Amino acid sequence: MTTDQIILFALFGGVFAFLLWGRFRYDIVAFAALLLGVILGVIPKEEAFAGFGHPATIVVALVLVVSAGLVRSGAVMLITRTMIDAGRGIGSHISIMGGIGAVLSAFMNNVAALALLMPVDIATARKAGRLPSATLMPLSFATILGGMITLIGTPPNIVIAGIRQDHLGQSFAMFDFAPVGLVTAAAGLLFVALIGWRLIPGTGEAQGGGEKDLTSYVAELTVPKDHPRIGKPVSDFSDVAEETGVHIIGLIRDGRRMFGSARHVGLKDGDSLLLEAEPAALDEFRASEGLDFSDDRRMTLLDAADQGLSLVEVVVTDGSRINGRTSQAIGMTWRQRTVLMGIARKGRRITERVRSTNVRSGDILLLLTPTEQVEEVVAWLGALPLADRGLAVTENRKIWPAAALFLAAVIGASFGLVDLTVALGVVVLGYALTRIVPLHELYTHVEWPVVVLLGSMIPLGAALEDAGGTELIAGWLNGIATGQPAWVALLLLMIVTMVLSAILNNTATAIVAAPVGIEMAYALDVDPDSFLIAVAVAASCAFLTPIGHKNNTLILGPGGYRFGDYWRMGLPLTVLILAVALPATLFFWPLR
Repeated sequence: MTTDQIILFALFGGVFAFLLWGRFRYDIVAFAALLLGVILGVIPKEEAFAGFGHPATIVVALVLVVSAGLVRSGAVMLITRTMIDAGRGIGSHISIMGGIGAVLSAFMNNVAALALLMPVDIATARKAGRLPSATLMPLSFATILGGMITLIGTPPNIVIAGIRQDHLGQSFAMFDFAPVGLVTAAAGLLFVALIGWRLIPGTGEAQGGGEKDLTSYVAELTVPKDHPRIGKPVSDFSDVAEETGVHIIGLIRDGRRMFGSARHVGLKDGDSLLLEAEPAALDEFRASEGLDFSDDRRMTLLDAADQGLSLVEVVVTDGSRINGRTSQAIGMTWRQRTVLMGIARKGRRITERVRSTNVRSGDILLLLTPTEQVEEVVAWLGALPLADRGLAVTENRKIWPAAALFLAAVIGASFGLVDLTVALGVVVLGYALTRIVPLHELYTHVEWPVVVLLGSMIPLGAALEDAGGTELIAGWLNGIATGQPAWVALLLLMIVTMVLSAILNNTATAIVAAPVGIEMAYALDVDPDSFLIAVAVAASCAFLTPIGHKNNTLILGPGGYRFGDYWRMGLPLTVLILAVALPATLFFWPLR
């Protein structure tokens, strides 16, 4: 071993030791190792920060913004309401979401599949009252498993097909990976759904009640012209209201509250529903049912917002401008382009029209206001803002533009028409220009510690490869395999490839391991296709750390995971993959 190899292996050993210890955050540990590598001379200073411009790092950042856009447009809500039931147990939910993720990953890039499903999973966890950490890692692993089934599902398969073309004169076809990939993916999905999620620290069955602890507001939404429920009774909304956590208090017609809850009264154009709900449930109910904010004039005023809309919660004080008055009386709409969405009042339920209710000191108001003038509106009211809970307004009019942009990017990237990084960049640009994601929010959705982790580890992995560390490992492997049966050599190659994929990017691992596999096959006088298929499976199955696969990196921040959490489910899954994939490879791709 050379001095550089010794230093780099020591750096990686130290990084993993500190990350498993968990005393320091993963981005600090990785960045410190990067700087130490530069100081010790094993990483050229010109390449020290190349990892921050690496496509893998850019993809992770872009995907998080794209996911936010899919949420803001209502596309995620549409998928959640159509396909997902928050009342299911964790195991059933993981089975369904994992199955969907695996199928999608087989026919589109698995990073894009996770980008679509991750916000759906988070929204379902919120509604079920459980932490996203219970289901995000299983979803990530499921999309990785599904990507092994076809040529286009994951980058290592494409890389290995290219290497086969260069060395053997013919590439793999679209479904050559399917026999082994299907068997392996099915076994992995069963494990993840039945056992694997139970191994993640701090997870368990849904506790429920998470949303009920939040402030409930009395709010008012208007039935627009040509609404499909016009002529039907108010009770027709009951199923959706129960599903979203909204309580229908009554009906307002021609400015007057009708007697009782008016459940059996037929709806007319311009009627307003009086509701009680917490902010997220209220927004979901409005967006899913196509209801309006009180009246058309308000919508026109709000459409002029340059940076999008914000939901703001404020407490009314004795000195507030609105204390003892209505929002109409102070001209909140036409003076400040702000809609009073709801009022929360302790001690007595509000039964009047929201905009005609005299506000009292101590009331909590839910305001819908242009983002660029939030501080101005709060100061004008003389109210006290509550802590920001990240409340967002779903702009369901932009569902189809958001979905169309994302779908076009996925198709273009999956069939090689455009690079995935460029495709996602175009989606983010489109979301910004159409204000699906407001400009001021573009960078708030990026998990910067994750970016620093990737940007720091990629140069370390490249330095190890440049210093001959991976070739050294391959040499050790060949030495051990000498004189052993061919299947033993195949098993050793898979194990080493899986270990390398925990340190290097899985695409880089495939580039390193595939030629080694071909040389081992020639030395043993067996068919090299068996070794190439084995490398494809092993390189894709990067379950031990968050840095081996972009999908694992994507969920690190949103799931609140620590670096050492991955191996708890990833290690037994890796052993299972070895036990299933090795005989499947030998059966479908015989050595001789």
